[in-house]
Amino acid sequence: MKISMITEGTYPHQFGGVSVWCDQIVRGMPAYDFELVALMATGSEPVVWQLPGNVRSIVKVPLWGTPPTAPQPGRGHGRLPSRLIRQLIESLLETSAEAETRFAEVLRNLFDYAQHGNLSAGLASGRAVKLLVDAWQDRWQGIHQATPTVHDAVTAMQLLDHSLRPLAHRPVQADVVHVATNGLGVLPALMAKWRHETPMIISEHGIYLREQYLHSPRLPYRFPVKVLYLAFLRQLCALGYREANTITPCNVYNRRWEERLGAEPSRIRTVYNGVDPANFPMLDGEPDEPAISWAGRIDPIKDLETLLRAFALVHGEMPEARLRLFGSPPKGRESYLERCRALAAELGVTDAVIWEGHRDKVREAYAAGRVVALSSLSEGFPYSLIEAMTCGRTCVATDVGGVTEAVGDTGIVVPPSSPARLAEAFLTLLQDDEHRHRLADAARQRALEFFTIDGAISKFDEIYSFLASGHPLPVAPPEPEGGEEAGGLLPEAQPAGPQQNGTPADPGQNGTPAAAQLNGKPAGVPPQPAKLLECEITG
Repeated sequence: MKISMITEGTYPHQFGGVSVWCDQIVRGMPAYDFELVALMATGSEPVVWQLPGNVRSIVKVPLWGTPPTAPQPGRGHGRLPSRLIRQLIESLLETSAEAETRFAEVLRNLFDYAQHGNLSAGLASGRAVKLLVDAWQDRWQGIHQATPTVHDAVTAMQLLDHSLRPLAHRPVQADVVHVATNGLGVLPALMAKWRHETPMIISEHGIYLREQYLHSPRLPYRFPVKVLYLAFLRQLCALGYREANTITPCNVYNRRWEERLGAEPSRIRTVYNGVDPANFPMLDGEPDEPAISWAGRIDPIKDLETLLRAFALVHGEMPEARLRLFGSPPKGRESYLERCRALAAELGVTDAVIWEGHRDKVREAYAAGRVVALSSLSEGFPYSLIEAMTCGRTCVATDVGGVTEAVGDTGIVVPPSSPARLAEAFLTLLQDDEHRHRLADAARQRALEFFTIDGAISKFDEIYSFLASGHPLPVAPPEPEGGEEAGGLLPEAQPAGPQQNGTPADPGQNGTPAAAQLNGKPAGVPPQPAKLLECEITG
């Protein structure tokens, strides 16, 4: 059986949690042949993973650089019809329920055109820019934000051009297409479904659209461009959910986003990430010094600034404490590392913070601390937590994504962007050896019971077999409501850590920066489609 796995900016060209998950699936299913379809920046990025033998090919889909040549050039109808450009723009600017249907129809028509015509030239043309300028002028009255300019229109159409370049590639042929995350990676899957009726799976780690909302304040575009592009991503993600035969989030929390955006609940199957216990045996002892360790990608979404501020509070009470940070920034994003180093100096903890860099054996990172930290603003089901738990380390983590589902009652979960709460949790564990050791033993037991790679592989084996045979999966049983309101998400799991007003802390309300809020709501809750044009995006 052939599986086409579609990634965006991850496997096999980058390291990180999603890439680890992809490699586990591919390596753990040697009876399946895999084709990797990798959406990437330029197409020149090197493969950084040693791929197993059942990876038969890699298809590169660059989003920048020279536009792709249509698979069947010369069989076209001339330039891209203005009608299609106008329909695309209107489906993104309108807020009616019918806009989703129109977006799906125009995307299918753009795909048909891109197979023989020059879609990139049409979307980036002066004609397309003028159509957007005219549409904005008709709709922008009464919205008290920056008035769109011609430059905004040029920028917006260029973003749409680059984002839609996958439509100009040849549709993949496989028994099943498996998208590693929603978003632009859905495009090749939709193409395969439209052309070959190939069943498609969408997996979810962090919610793609939510992370785009969180990232939007840092985008170097004016408000009108951000609104249009976020509308495009929302429409695309919603279409992916509606078209997917099966959706496999890595935690129950993601369900409310998926269902809000149109996913059929009966098609959702939660498949938790897992680790190989043989790679993470129980650690023997603890470091002599009261150290906190962190492992991951040095990136703003990981919010190391909050971790550093929390550690400064810990260091004030425990001068012998150390913070050991394992990881490196993605290429081209080194400025965040420098910003964090400067903050450590400003806080007066430079000598107590050790920047360890990347380690091939991440278990060394967990061994380096008495407590393992996670301070992220957004996560799916973090490998660093379940790996550390499997090693027998107690974790302190922020209440985002599936963190509460992972930790259960074996660690402490606090609101994101809350240095004081994070510091309090660290001190609670560092100052009470017996309590810390008891939680560490419970963490390992929990990880071994629920979060092994064999369990995840078994579930995907079943899903692939059903879909490839043309048979629908059995109707999924109801799952508990995910997120901060959930209680027992797994057997014996209770909300972990501090609560407020009798309910687990809400990451959006308690910690999400105001700049990441849309329509007056925290970024942890998707805004209503009808309000997207009125969202407040700053930065």
